Amino acid sequence: MINKFPLIADVQNMHDNRQIPLRRVGIKNIRYPITVLDKVKGTQQTVASINMYVNLPHQFKGTHMSRFVEILNEYRRKINVKTFAKILTEMKNRLDSQEAHLEVDFPYFIEKQAPVTGTPGLVEYGCGLHGTMTDRLDMVLAARVPITTVCPCSKEISDYGAHNQRGEVRVRVRFNRFLWLEDLIAEVEKASSSEVYSVLKRPDEKFVTERAYDRPMFVEDVVRTVCQGLKVLPGVTWFAVEAENFESIHNHSAYACST
Repeated sequence: MINKFPLIADVQNMHDNRQIPLRRVGIKNIRYPITVLDKVKGTQQTVASINMYVNLPHQFKGTHMSRFVEILNEYRRKINVKTFAKILTEMKNRLDSQEAHLEVDFPYFIEKQAPVTGTPGLVEYGCGLHGTMTDRLDMVLAARVPITTVCPCSKEISDYGAHNQRGEVRVRVRFNRFLWLEDLIAEVEKASSSEVYSVLKRPDEKFVTERAYDRPMFVEDVVRTVCQGLKVLPGVTWFAVEAENFESIHNHSAYACST
């Protein structure tokens, strides 16, 4: 009987004599459709940018890159905080490594209604799950949240009006219980002069601009207020917060971070 799959040399497993271990080897920036958990609809389909790495001991020439994609294909409809440990463990076992790293970044959409007219629209948030498995799991949930801020100094010194700008808050949290992305995002939006909407009619725009004017915030205020909220958000055990205002009257951004 003819062997359809003749023995082929496994170059990756060949010996390397340079005595240099590598911390991370694998695949980077592979675009892949995934299903994530949605607090309102149950699940949401999106497309992620995924990085998958393992450590490489000094004696091996390389790792088996195709196995990363095989694992990703097996779990692509089940990538969430509940399955992350299983995926990382599978990576360790299949690639015979002591460490596995998985970074999944994706756009996440939440339907929001305009504050006065109730007009619905989708707002995009950049979210991610980053995890490392050694002898234990270390997992971080991340979100980028657009906001509006009004400058307190401008409001104080101006005879009328105040300059405002769109900003972005980036948060990363560790947690010891399941945490919805929607709850994390809501905590950030509460700390802004105003949250951002995709559709605003004139009554909505009037409401949003006046509300923001009544809640002026420096980037320092935003970061500190977000930190206050995360300290009491159930399940959060560690967090890092940074805010950037894309200034409307300066040729630079204003920036603050907690760590």
